[in-house]
Amino acid sequence: MSQTPKQIIAIVPAAGIGSRMGAEIPKQYLMLNEQTILGHTLDCLLSHPKIDKVIVAINPSDDYFADLPQASHPKLQCVSGGKERADSVLAGLNLADEGAWALVHDAARPCLTHQDIDKLIASATVHPQGAILAAPVRDTMKRTNAEGVITTTVCRDQLWHALTPQFFPVKALTHHLTAALAAGALITDEASAMEWAGIMPAVVTGRADNIKVTHPDDLQLASLFLKNSI
Repeated sequence: MSQTPKQIIAIVPAAGIGSRMGAEIPKQYLMLNEQTILGHTLDCLLSHPKIDKVIVAINPSDDYFADLPQASHPKLQCVSGGKERADSVLAGLNLADEGAWALVHDAARPCLTHQDIDKLIASATVHPQGAILAAPVRDTMKRTNAEGVITTTVCRDQLWHALTPQFFPVKALTHHLTAALAAGALITDEASAMEWAGIMPAVVTGRADNIKVTHPDDLQLASLFLKNSI
């Protein structure tokens, strides 16, 4: 059985522009209740006692980040991100100690709780290969053809919605993410890079309100979740 990681680095890829929101500014800087989406995300990570450092990867032409109150936090470090999510994650990993663990979290998931972070960190003692937060699929799942016509109903048993944070040893994640990108593999999250390398991450059941703000309607939902968080 493994020990709890002695050093934990949170990495927040925040170099995207969030085009699906249809906003004039990157979605992570949209206001959500009293502050930006990214502000809420960073507050949760920066205030967690087991997270030693938070590394935020931003777009090189970002004109907004420096104005956030969190930008001057002593636990926070900023780095230039890349075109793709994986590039930004690697930029953050390059600033982390090889012996640390990386907690990678979406910039646009502002409803994360310390309780879910605690569960994910604790999982390292039984899953040394790493794990992700995930939510079991609740709805009936349908597969369609290219025309949008249903072709089959997919069994939802053992199907999960992948969430973040995703939690892996820095050395292993850096190696496998780099190799997967070099091989041209389709990498949609950190777990997919580990899976590509033949490693099977575990899932840790997370709260269903840990949503990613992707579309305009998600802002209202996230606002409600934050106002009613416990």
